[in-house]
Amino acid sequence: MKYMSEYRSSEVVKQYVDELHKITTQPWTIMEVCGGQTHSLVKNGILDIIPKNVRMVHGPGCPVCVTPLNLIDKAVYLAEEKGVILCSYGDMIRVPGSKRSLLESKARGADVRILYSPLEAVKIAQENPNREVVFFAVGFETTAPANALSVVHARRAGIKNYSILASHVLVPPAMEAVMNDEDTLIQGFLAAGHVCTIMGISEYEPLVRKYNLPIVVTGFEPVDLLQGILMTVRQLEKGEAKLENQYSRVVRPEGNPDAIKVINEVFEVEDREWRGIGNIPKSGWEVKDELAMYDANKKFDVNIVKVPECADCIAGLVLKGIKKPYECSQFGTKCSPEKPLGAPMVSSEGACAAYYHYSNAGDLVEA
Repeated sequence: MKYMSEYRSSEVVKQYVDELHKITTQPWTIMEVCGGQTHSLVKNGILDIIPKNVRMVHGPGCPVCVTPLNLIDKAVYLAEEKGVILCSYGDMIRVPGSKRSLLESKARGADVRILYSPLEAVKIAQENPNREVVFFAVGFETTAPANALSVVHARRAGIKNYSILASHVLVPPAMEAVMNDEDTLIQGFLAAGHVCTIMGISEYEPLVRKYNLPIVVTGFEPVDLLQGILMTVRQLEKGEAKLENQYSRVVRPEGNPDAIKVINEVFEVEDREWRGIGNIPKSGWEVKDELAMYDANKKFDVNIVKVPECADCIAGLVLKGIKKPYECSQFGTKCSPEKPLGAPMVSSEGACAAYYHYSNAGDLVEA
């Protein structure tokens, strides 16, 4: 197929759905890792047309959703108390911290700006030499090259009033943490295609071998996802466990060497706290010590006391695929996109937001 419309073809969708119904003989639980996959599954009604005994559960692949509460508090502190120009992608400004969100800080007079690229933040720093500019660098491997490149550009240009507040998380360690949870029922994964576009697919081989389960890298269109589900179920029905690449039109086995090079120039792997999940070893990137002047954590010596998550929010269970969003007693009542209790109801990749926007009330009860 050559054109995007072909990946939304009703004829191809019907073909894959029919084959899924034909080959599925027993219950299977598959996790799609990425929030973008979740939104496509829910928005396009795919969960309603696949066999009832193929259960899709939603993973921790939403970087906004897993950004720790105290890191949002740090961003708020920098904007309000340190008077920095705090720049961020749009999703982050509405995520609640322990006291308020960045959007609420902006309403109180803090200089919070929504940008499409960290390179815009470097330009702002260049144009405002008497102000400190901090970019809230959130994301998985997908956004890491641009965030790293902003540090490289600032360093080359001799810009000293720019830094990033890094919250970069890595997908394979999160998948391993999910599999190690005693309550997990996952038997296969749909891995995130955009992450693999950067990093390649070799990181998933050890997970396939260790847990003896299929992992299929997919894109985000309806045909991509249905083909990925079909490939996974074929393996499960045959008792196989392989790494397969459905998204081969974009993902190369080696990934993007230039992107990986710039990531390694700026970041090093460290343990990382995941909101709702806890600490996962070697699951994040931090700015290297030799680039400390571009690390907002080190530059401003920010020390924010950790506070507990909202007791009414089950975001952690949703992110681990143990609960569905509608199984939360607060879903659609006390928790909505206008007044979210947790990040999955805010983010454009959050599972709770997907169900809130695209599911009818009658669809929120599983057969």
